[in-house]
Amino acid sequence: MLGLAVAIILIFKRAHPAYSLILGALAGGLLGGGGLANTVSTMVRGAQDMMPTVLRILTSGILAGALIQSGAAQKIAQTIVEKLGERMALGAIALATMIICAAGVFIDISVITVAPIALAIGKKAHLSTESLLLAMIGGGKAGNIISPNPNTIATAEAFHVDLTSLMLKNFIPALLAVAVTILLASFLARKMRSDADTETRQNDPQMEGTVIPEQKKNTPGFFLAILGPLVVIALLALRPLMGITIDPLIALPVGGIVCVFATRNIRNTFAFAEFGLSKVAGVSILLISTGTIAGIIKASSLQHELITLLNILHMPAFVLAPLTGIFLAGATASTTAGATIASQTFSPILTEAGIPPLGAGAMIHAGATVIDSLPHGSFFHATGGSVFLSIRQRMKLIPYEIAIGLTSTLIATGLYLLGS
Repeated sequence: MLGLAVAIILIFKRAHPAYSLILGALAGGLLGGGGLANTVSTMVRGAQDMMPTVLRILTSGILAGALIQSGAAQKIAQTIVEKLGERMALGAIALATMIICAAGVFIDISVITVAPIALAIGKKAHLSTESLLLAMIGGGKAGNIISPNPNTIATAEAFHVDLTSLMLKNFIPALLAVAVTILLASFLARKMRSDADTETRQNDPQMEGTVIPEQKKNTPGFFLAILGPLVVIALLALRPLMGITIDPLIALPVGGIVCVFATRNIRNTFAFAEFGLSKVAGVSILLISTGTIAGIIKASSLQHELITLLNILHMPAFVLAPLTGIFLAGATASTTAGATIASQTFSPILTEAGIPPLGAGAMIHAGATVIDSLPHGSFFHATGGSVFLSIRQRMKLIPYEIAIGLTSTLIATGLYLLGS
């Protein structure tokens, strides 16, 4: 616990999360009496356990790069917003972000991709910028728990469950989270004064250096844009439907290659892949460092002591799943880091307690979306910068984001209880 506290303090002090987690792991091992040599070897074993997940995430960059650089992700968003129109603007924005994130684009990039479209339609519909951003964030949170993104891959790997099954397990929680998002964004739009003029925010010193991506002029057709993600879903669905296993290591890059061919960007394949790699490199490094602290925690008695504490409080063991997801994602300000540490550390003890791996993974994964967007993380600043919100304005959205994350977590937990 002291080692984890060291990591959290360093992250709050703006130290890089990867180094913070490694130093926290080292401190935890030494303070726990492991000795220097044993602590280092335990950290290395923990990092080694993360390598299958890291490899799958590295290959997922091909799909993400193709969707973003080809304009496919933007076309999907534009089509949904245009079809639903201004009257359903907030719902369209939330749904568009959800679908892009669910297709395999990281949540922060999904928000940045949709932001120019959201700002344009928000100006026409006289919607406040805060309500637009909440719609994008809530839609992204919903899409994140049903996507082949790093957090989902890491959780599936830790519990040794099928990736597609884990994605489908949180489908209903995701739908209800998006519904709550639309309600809260609509409430916020009515509550706050419309502020569609973003020019004043561009002069905000806190947003200095923020760049909003311009809309691509030559975007592909909607069917061609969504063909890559559809191929990924079809390949991953072969296991539960027909018993044919196509590993995400293969399915995700195949979807990216299909996207490149469909959008007629064959010549740009390597450039798109390199862009995608640049987007997943940071996450991969973060996951290796989370493996070090997860290895230390697994080697300690913390898991068993928490189960004992739950028994003393007369609380069931399954409560550990959503609570660890919530706490660790909040501590690291990262869905991926929180879900990874929680699932890597507590998957053995939850399984021993009789909690089905799929249900436990779904609860941890949903819980990791509750307080993952706190100010000591990059997501908070990236999303605020995408629509030129100041830090104070961005802070006001956190309670609404917590409500959205709690919705999916409570529904995931409720579905587990109904299934048991």
